[in-house]
Amino acid sequence: MLAAGKEGAEQMHPQRCLVMFAKYPAPGKVKTRLSPHFPEEMIVRLYRAFIEDLLARLAHGDYEFRFAYHPPDREEDFRRDFGDNYTYLPQTGGQLGEKMAGAFRACFAEGFREVVLIGSDSPDLPREIIGEAFGKLSDHGAVLGPADDGGYYLIGFRREAFTARVFTGITWGGRDVAAKTLAILAWEEKQVHILPVWRDIDEPADLAALIAAGRKRDFTGSRTMACLHDYGLIAPA
Repeated sequence: MLAAGKEGAEQMHPQRCLVMFAKYPAPGKVKTRLSPHFPEEMIVRLYRAFIEDLLARLAHGDYEFRFAYHPPDREEDFRRDFGDNYTYLPQTGGQLGEKMAGAFRACFAEGFREVVLIGSDSPDLPREIIGEAFGKLSDHGAVLGPADDGGYYLIGFRREAFTARVFTGITWGGRDVAAKTLAILAWEEKQVHILPVWRDIDEPADLAALIAAGRKRDFTGSRTMACLHDYGLIAPA
């Protein structure tokens, strides 16, 4: 297997895989809830910055990394824009749930024992949370990272505990996604570790919270914060 970013990386755990879901940054296709409030040019650049910041922060660790991209016919565009140093995995299936289930199945079929999946809407997600997720999968069947909007930013499974039922019968984008997912896992008697609540960036208020938090952490020098500064959302220091 081609490992992502092995140069200078930590010693990899061969049975662990982190998967990041991302859409290609194209006008009208990403962060659509921001569209009524900001120029489309800014939204596309901002989402691209989200991806770049997450790659810089999380693609190199003690795990294999998979860049799960959509749409499937834009692999060359992803490679051109984000580089050839990653193992790219097309998202397959119709609804989001099918795509996530497919990614888990593909990674378990590769031989991984622990798989953690994240989205690309939380550009300041700390590496410590990824470490906690994998650490807890050593004695839990599943991990879930609830988002402050009622969804979740992370889900992970140990291979023998994986269940695709958590990806069916759920209205994605609703405020009860995390609660419904936890209810399904409880019904299936899976032992779940719940990670700290984190933020997805979907609305202008989310950007305001990100800016406020970013000023207090090492996220100040990120591409995301630079984009927000360039478009006047962050006042000069």
